[in-house]
Amino acid sequence: MQHSNSQRQRQLPATDQAQRQQLRQQLKQRRAALSPQQRQQAAQRLVEQVLPLLASSPAKLTVALYHSFADELNTEPLLQALRQHGQRLLLPVLHPINRGQLLFLHDDGQQALNLNRFGIAEPQLDCRKVVPLAQIDWLFTPLVGFDQQGQRLGMGGGFYDRTFGRYPQLQVAGLAYDCQQVERLPSAAWDVPLPLIVTPTRYYRFDSGSPSDNA
Repeated sequence: MQHSNSQRQRQLPATDQAQRQQLRQQLKQRRAALSPQQRQQAAQRLVEQVLPLLASSPAKLTVALYHSFADELNTEPLLQALRQHGQRLLLPVLHPINRGQLLFLHDDGQQALNLNRFGIAEPQLDCRKVVPLAQIDWLFTPLVGFDQQGQRLGMGGGFYDRTFGRYPQLQVAGLAYDCQQVERLPSAAWDVPLPLIVTPTRYYRFDSGSPSDNA
């Protein structure tokens, strides 16, 4: 059963809602405190982490990524690297009719970007470029925080959670700074931990029950 974001908020205990919001603010402050040099180094190291992950497949992959927003880990070097390596790149777009849903569009690196209602860069919607979730080999998701069980804390809109719910077979990985990890996040019964979170220094694999270091 899928739950809307408003339903989830109502079903979460008030103390958990308050704790999530408090953690969200604290973790955003951690990101904002990073220096420009730290951000630049982290963005380049992220490329060095993700490319070997995708290189395990000899075939051209369909990879859904996103343009980073505000103080998120910068994905621009990774977007450029994926294009240079010939991967089929997709970008998320807010669904124009089904509010709270995402569509994923093929990106050729040439189309102009617009700011959506949240101020996040996205390509102009072109239905001819929409790619079904079933064709995505890897989907990389932003996050505000994560814990030692792989639970993800987003911005609170539920867009990616609904995407995971629509197609649970998706191979998903979260992208984050190392400083965004906490010991435990308040979670609900419908929350599904991410199997993998990639930081500039580590792979956190949770499908085996505990985080693991890089090989």
